Amino acid sequence: MAWKDDLPEKRLECKKLLRELNSCDPEDSEKADRLIRKLFGKAGKNIEIFLPFYCDYGSNIEIGDNFFASYNCVMVDCGKIIIGNNTMLAAGVIIAAAGHPVHPEPRVMGYEYGMTTVIGSNVWIGAGTVVNPGVTIGDNTVIGSGSVVTKDIPDGVIAVGNPCRVLRTVTDEDRMYYFKKRRFDDAGIYF
Repeated sequence: MAWKDDLPEKRLECKKLLRELNSCDPEDSEKADRLIRKLFGKAGKNIEIFLPFYCDYGSNIEIGDNFFASYNCVMVDCGKIIIGNNTMLAAGVIIAAAGHPVHPEPRVMGYEYGMTTVIGSNVWIGAGTVVNPGVTIGDNTVIGSGSVVTKDIPDGVIAVGNPCRVLRTVTDEDRMYYFKKRRFDDAGIYF
């Protein structure tokens, strides 16, 4: 139950840290980094979060190296949220590792569950996407904007929609383009 044991106190502590984090001076990146590391259960190197950011506990969030989240990211971390290296979240992404029963009686009684939600390494999640509890998104995958991810998504694919489904595999040809069929310049970015 969401109000039993010490959960309300833990959520209150998180809210206090979030208020401090979300009101950080934009020029004080050291303070923001310090607060993120205090908030999260694990935080790798080079984490950048455009504020505001929201979560329930923070301690259930584990982030790898080179992480980026744009504005209005929400992580409902009643269950673990584990994110790999080099992952980027566009604006308005919601990762929910918590839910409530379908039947109204246990829901009204306050039953809540948390399920581990995993996002792999080298993942890009488009703006306005919702990732549901218990889902795993594989490495090297792109989730299109506005998707609702209700089931596992494999490695190395582009997946879109509501419900989110695999559109196609990421290919070597994709290396040539930065957006749709718009090619990188002749000098190339990294090849």
